Amino acid sequence: MTWVVATFYKFVPLSEPGALRVELLERCLAWGLRGTILLASEGLNATVAGDRQGLDLLLDWLHSHPEVGPFSHQESTTAAAPFERMKVKLKREIVTLGRPEVNPARQEVGTYIHPHNWNQVITDPEVVLIDARNDFEVELGTFKGAVNPQTHSFRELPDYVANHLDPAQHKKVAMFCTGGIRCEKATAYLLERGFEQVYHLQGGILNYLKTVPEDDSLWQGDCFVFDERVAVDHHLQPTDHDLCLGCGHPISPAEKASPHYEAGISCPHCYEALTPEKRVRLAARQRYR
Repeated sequence: MTWVVATFYKFVPLSEPGALRVELLERCLAWGLRGTILLASEGLNATVAGDRQGLDLLLDWLHSHPEVGPFSHQESTTAAAPFERMKVKLKREIVTLGRPEVNPARQEVGTYIHPHNWNQVITDPEVVLIDARNDFEVELGTFKGAVNPQTHSFRELPDYVANHLDPAQHKKVAMFCTGGIRCEKATAYLLERGFEQVYHLQGGILNYLKTVPEDDSLWQGDCFVFDERVAVDHHLQPTDHDLCLGCGHPISPAEKASPHYEAGISCPHCYEALTPEKRVRLAARQRYR
């Protein structure tokens, strides 16, 4: 079976996310889908995999839902199941910035830039290009000339903005992330703080990789994804990266050859911080996998 992977989100007020969770989970299981859907009063955020028919049933149902309605999504395919099971979770935020006042469903967000026009925007010398993802994601790949804020979680991005960006000095700011959702909140936050010209990549990196030929691309490296594939290349095909179960960091074949790598326990990124107590816990978990 070829698995079709759909990634989508929408900021939209949901009156009863708990009730929607029950119905969504029931339908996804009936349609043979796997993946994760996050629900909150501010909307939904999902990556779901299945066959063509099952995914189309889900998308059609959500598009016709009175509170959700139409949205765009990104697709890729893979030969191996990218998820073990189907999960629908309730959250306070569908992407956690930690600033509840920032809600793209109620306020202005940055200007969307289609992938075909992205290269022109980010090569403008007046544009500050910010990678809105976490540090370990940036390590795998990013756009040429992008600034790495070196954040460990999306919650840290407001502090980076406060300490390193100035509306009076940085007149044009462009941001990007994997599928676009983080930039919806990040650009809304920048506009709220007085930045005037704020842009973000429509559909995120995944849409860019799908749309822009590799020969014309300014993307360098691979793109981290939040499923069993770990990372995809410019053709949206899985790479040879695995995930360290000790710290959650993506690891390359070269890193797996390190003496600091132990399957399910440690890798070169977390070996030094591994305590004896954590080693015992991870070893026990590994025995029951």
